[in-house]
Amino acid sequence: MTVKPRLAILLSTWNGANFLAEQLDSLFTQTYEDFVVVVRDDGSSDNTLAVLGDYKSREPDRLQLVESESGNLGARDSFAFLVNHVLQHKAELGLESAYMLFCDQDDVWYPQKVETEWQAMLEAEQGNHAIPVLVHSDLQVVSDTLQPVAPSLARYQGLETTRNGFNQMVISNLVTGCTALINEALARKSLPVSANAIMHDWWLALVAAAFGKVVYLDQALIHYRQHGRNTIGAKEHKQAVATQPGFWTRLLHLQPNKHLWEVARQARDFMARYGDELTPHQRRGLRLAAKMDVQMGTLQRIYYRRARRY
Repeated sequence: MTVKPRLAILLSTWNGANFLAEQLDSLFTQTYEDFVVVVRDDGSSDNTLAVLGDYKSREPDRLQLVESESGNLGARDSFAFLVNHVLQHKAELGLESAYMLFCDQDDVWYPQKVETEWQAMLEAEQGNHAIPVLVHSDLQVVSDTLQPVAPSLARYQGLETTRNGFNQMVISNLVTGCTALINEALARKSLPVSANAIMHDWWLALVAAAFGKVVYLDQALIHYRQHGRNTIGAKEHKQAVATQPGFWTRLLHLQPNKHLWEVARQARDFMARYGDELTPHQRRGLRLAAKMDVQMGTLQRIYYRRARRY
């Protein structure tokens, strides 16, 4: 494999005309220049397609628009579609191996993002391209006009980035998809993404943690724009205080948490797909998480605590 191969940047757009040009400009001014942007539009009704058409005329060899009759799939399934498309069309895209980066339409990448993550990928693989690898990074949180809000998303949200083992990842995803670079081994191992996966990036992170490597770069490589229409977005972490109204109600969790139901279903699907290949310790962690699919909020919280400490 060449030292700096052609990479694929996967971009799913949906009514993103307001910020899309700034993002595309940041892609086409990367210090790592050998890549193709593979775009699928998820049913936009604004000027997104016109913006994409303009950049396609400027960068005919580095931007490909993928035709899809699937309509609006949502972020998870649209990105999964793109991953599969790249695997199926490697030769046409000029890829020696299918290394893929995920890109959101409304952020701005630092000029060295691709270069930095590619070097981390090389170090993680150490020449072994068969091991599934996911590289991801921190982000700078910014306003809709790119004014700084927080220098680190991880610290802004209070994320424990060292809790990145498989059983910990089952309970809480630390990977922000728009920062991620994956290799072909991970892409092939992960497809198809489960219909019960909470997001494509979480599913990919679970596969990488179970069978390969998850590499976190403790540096911001993206201006993570917050504008009120983010699919996920950044939420500042605030420590719970006993004097806040409703504290004891929240503590007891009398109502079940919908998100924990989703985590349980995702864990159950992961077990069904990969259970025979996992270690006993990994299977026990998944079973604990799957038990959170209960109707009693207090019991759900007990299972959550046990799974988180496992």
